[in-house]
Amino acid sequence: MKNYLSMIPISAKIHKRQNRMTIWCIVIAVFLVTAVFSMAEMAVRQETSRLVAKHGIEEIKNLLTSESFISLIPIAVILFLFVLCAGVFMIAGSMNSNVAQRTQLFGMMRCIGMSKRQVIRYVRLEALNWCKTAIPSGLLAGTVVTWILCAVLKYGIGGEWADMPQLKISVLGIIAGIVVGLLTVLIAAGKPARKAAKVTPLSALSGVSEEKKNANTIKTVQNMRIEKALGISHATESKKNLFLMIGSFALSIILFLSFSVIIDLVNCMMPQSASYTDIEIYSEGNSFVDSSLLEKLNNTDGIKRAFGRRAIFDIKADCKNVPSLKNVDIISFGDFDIEALKKDKMLKKGYNLQNVIENGGALIITDKNIKSGDAVSVCGKQLPVSGSLKYNPFSSDGSTGDKTTLIVSDKTFANMTGISDYTMILVQLSDSATDANVEAIKSLAADYKFTDNRENNTKGTYLAFLVCVYSFLLIIALVTVLNIVNSISMSVSARIKQYGAMRAVGMSKKQIGTMIKSEVLTYASLGCGTGLLTGLIFSKWLYGFLVTSHYAYSVWQLPIAEIAVIIAFFVLSVAAGIKAPIKRLNEMSVTETIGQL
Repeated sequence: MKNYLSMIPISAKIHKRQNRMTIWCIVIAVFLVTAVFSMAEMAVRQETSRLVAKHGIEEIKNLLTSESFISLIPIAVILFLFVLCAGVFMIAGSMNSNVAQRTQLFGMMRCIGMSKRQVIRYVRLEALNWCKTAIPSGLLAGTVVTWILCAVLKYGIGGEWADMPQLKISVLGIIAGIVVGLLTVLIAAGKPARKAAKVTPLSALSGVSEEKKNANTIKTVQNMRIEKALGISHATESKKNLFLMIGSFALSIILFLSFSVIIDLVNCMMPQSASYTDIEIYSEGNSFVDSSLLEKLNNTDGIKRAFGRRAIFDIKADCKNVPSLKNVDIISFGDFDIEALKKDKMLKKGYNLQNVIENGGALIITDKNIKSGDAVSVCGKQLPVSGSLKYNPFSSDGSTGDKTTLIVSDKTFANMTGISDYTMILVQLSDSATDANVEAIKSLAADYKFTDNRENNTKGTYLAFLVCVYSFLLIIALVTVLNIVNSISMSVSARIKQYGAMRAVGMSKKQIGTMIKSEVLTYASLGCGTGLLTGLIFSKWLYGFLVTSHYAYSVWQLPIAEIAVIIAFFVLSVAAGIKAPIKRLNEMSVTETIGQL
């Protein structure tokens, strides 16, 4: 052995099992960042080639300098930093426990003449040594997942994703993964390295300081069973370790809630309606489309469904409770169209669709103080308001433009106006529809305007975003499980000598199990509480910045479903994480645990 640094690969082989979880933490951090940035680069490449082919290079310059693109940069940076911090907390917590298990080793190093500076350098280089396998593994996993997701988008979803690059290497993803891997390890190794350097030969060999610290901590817990008190004291005795554990758990929750906001943003940017249309048929001016065309279309090959809407605008109206109401627009919906509003969750609470379909009620889109139960007088008839829409689906940003719109049934509209023909006929194509089918439809509607919306269909993009976002939410969930299991395992391993002493003086296996549970539940409850509080605050700010600022009708609400998922997930993760260490300790005989002394 040339120098003390030659011990690093030897130590790595000896402590392979203890180092495994720490290496996995690095792999997951690198993988997450590599996958995120690689997918972003692949999407940009695909969109760039599409825009260049369609509009030329100038369109790309406009896109890069647009306000919407620039506004996303700080969000990307913040999410990147959150991933970085989550990696730092995970790895630092793991390394802290790793160092705690090897106090005797560092004490021996100090005994044979190593300086504090050399110990610090040893711990940092040992951490970097893990990167030799962890970073390439994370890069490979991130790249492979990117290839899989790109293939799913290209061959599974298709449409606008048909040109998605395949089996391409993302330079941005590789660089980001390497940077995050090295940064997280170097930052995380700082405190554990300094902690190792502070180990004195005497305390390392005797273990007196650890015992003394435990004794002083236990005195603060009264009126509690000794095993529970010991568990809580183990969790809280080291403030730095407690901070790392709480921070790692909390950041996982913050990341989960942050990515959940992106789903809401996608829903606003690309609302998916059950009444979407592939083809629109309408007439110019004030003319109408003959109602007989609707029956012909519904009997045409390639059509899944055809339905019509009628509309009249700026009709005089009044409402007894709202004197400011002067004019309304009236639009007729068929039964399918009305039920689609319910499926799309566009209705505020308190609606009565049956009243709209059968009894002449109306749904209202307004920013005036007109509520369900009020009546609007229009065309000589009283229309009871039977529900309100959350936003205006007929405007690009969901706003009403200071207009009030009534949605009524076909029957009510015909009774009010005497109009039986349609303002517009909307067509949904079947999955098997061909271009020949579309040409046949166009021929039937030769007397009217014909608009083919198939290229503007955002279903593929919407599904792609959901696949990506939910994939990363799943990854975050797996990271959380790994972190919890790793933290519990490392904590148990670091205290194996104490457990040996406790077993030797008569503590039962059940009491040791209770002690471990108390320690883990302390970490989990504090981490979950801190993460939920901080995550909800950040989620509300992020929602306002990304969603409400562009879609005023969309207001942040307490994400009850997400909170329930987080709590349930934490409970299951803690239960799974506790099981293995307790089983391992129960399988050790008293003589084995005494041998650990």
